Amino acid sequence: MNKSTKKWLLIKFSSLFSIPFMAWFIINFVSIINNDYNSLIAFLSERPSKILLSIFVFLSLFFYSLTISEIFEDYMSNEKIKNVANKLVFIFAILLSLGTIITIYNL
Repeated sequence: MNKSTKKWLLIKFSSLFSIPFMAWFIINFVSIINNDYNSLIAFLSERPSKILLSIFVFLSLFFYSLTISEIFEDYMSNEKIKNVANKLVFIFAILLSLGTIITIYNL
């Protein structure tokens, strides 16, 4: 299997796996949107919420980085710039997901 086929499959599987986490996030966001700060912190302090939100953030940023890299592949002709842009996107996604997960677990 070549590289582009693997990337295409990763994009499809990550979007498929993100759907239940997106539904969970939307349902819970609607239920806590009108509550105060303390109820939000109480929600995020629960262990299942931390785990599910961490997985959702990771999958979302993984999907984001894959799709942005596909845009780079399609519209950038300079290989050096394309490689640097892809690496920066992946580093950004990793740092942002780690930062978010660490913040969630420190609540």
